[in-house]
Amino acid sequence: MTDPAPATTPDSDGLLAEQLLRFTRRVHRIQKRHIEQSGLGITPAQSRLLRTLAHYGSPPRMADLAERLEVVPRAVTSLVDGLEAAGKVRRVPDPTNRRVIRIELTDDGRKALRELRGARRSAAAEILEPLTEKERAVLGVLLDTLVDGAAPEPGKRC
Repeated sequence: MTDPAPATTPDSDGLLAEQLLRFTRRVHRIQKRHIEQSGLGITPAQSRLLRTLAHYGSPPRMADLAERLEVVPRAVTSLVDGLEAAGKVRRVPDPTNRRVIRIELTDDGRKALRELRGARRSAAAEILEPLTEKERAVLGVLLDTLVDGAAPEPGKRC
């Protein structure tokens, strides 16, 4: 009979899970601070909606946004209400079905997106500052692997 592992042996997956949680929280805190410092008066959730909206070729329906953001439609309504009041988005009738409302970016919304990209870049620079270029490259490969769920092809990055 073999001895079981001592109770003090660290659970490496558990430790990684905790590190990922702490890192995610740190990223959110830093990004939130940089967004607040931009002076745009936009919340992180509104920022995410604007970024999502920018990826559509034509104005999406609220239901499309809710699905893409993986939130309930009511949450999208609240976000759109705030962004519309700030002049960043507008509701427009669907050209083929006037009962359907679509959401489009305004010029002010596109300007806000450019400023938000700058805030996200400065947040990323702060987060990555302790890493060397080589460590950043390795991190990029690791993140791609985690995001894609598969190992990178030979010869890709690093």
